[in-house]
Amino acid sequence: MGKKITNILLLQAVIVIFSITSVLAKFASEQEFLSGGFVLFYGLEVMVLGIYAVCWQQIIKRFDISVAYANKATVLLWGAVWSRLIFNEVPSPRQFAAMGLVIAGVVILNLSGNSAGEGSAA
Repeated sequence: MGKKITNILLLQAVIVIFSITSVLAKFASEQEFLSGGFVLFYGLEVMVLGIYAVCWQQIIKRFDISVAYANKATVLLWGAVWSRLIFNEVPSPRQFAAMGLVIAGVVILNLSGNSAGEGSAA
């Protein structure tokens, strides 16, 4: 059980890295096209996507691919966290309800049998 929780936390860490690309994309979109700020934020976004790609390749070794991709839906939650903390945007009640459904589905999936490190290649 300890290995399973560790794998899920690592998976979420990789998803957090992926969610940061949305923040960088929003910062880039607020800059004039091809300005120094735009190039900086766009370049950072591409760099973070590269880091994410390498981490994702390593983490999916520990999961059934369907479980890993289902967990990727939590990027909606992380996006809401960043939108509130960084951009002071408040999700609507409908968005909170949708995030609740996503989280419930991911929790149910992760609590089921063969999801992380149980029978998958490690």
